[in-house]
Amino acid sequence: MTASPSKDLDTFPNPQTSRDYTIRIDVPEFTCLCPMTGQPDFATITIEYVPGELCVELKALKLYMWAFRDQGAFHEAVTNEILDDLVRAINPNFMRIHAEFNVRGGIYTTVIVEHRNPDWQIPAVVTLP
Repeated sequence: MTASPSKDLDTFPNPQTSRDYTIRIDVPEFTCLCPMTGQPDFATITIEYVPGELCVELKALKLYMWAFRDQGAFHEAVTNEILDDLVRAINPNFMRIHAEFNVRGGIYTTVIVEHRNPDWQIPAVVTLP
C-alpha cells in the first residue's frame, strides 16, 4: 500500500452508466506553494462531476492532491491543471473544479473551471413544487 504523493489517477468503471448523477468530492486540506515567495497556499478544492464510463478512485485522488504540496503554482494554473488531469483520466460528461484559497495578504482567491463533453446531452431541469 503506497503512502507517497503520486500524480497517478486510478479509476474504476462507473457502476451506473444508464443514469446521470453527480459526484461531489471535497478536499479541505489542499496545499501548494506560492511560486513567487515559496510560502504555502492552502485551499479547499471541491470537485463535482457527472461520470461517463469511469470514476476516479478516492485514495489515488488523495495521493494526487498531496503531490502538489511541494509544487509552486499560481492558483489559476493549479486549478486548471487539476481539471485537465482529471478529464484526461476519466473523461467525464461534466466536471467543475471550485478552488477556494485561504487569505494571503488580505486577499481571497476563488478559481472555478469547467469541462463539458460536447457529446453529452444535459438533462432537463426538474422543478419541484
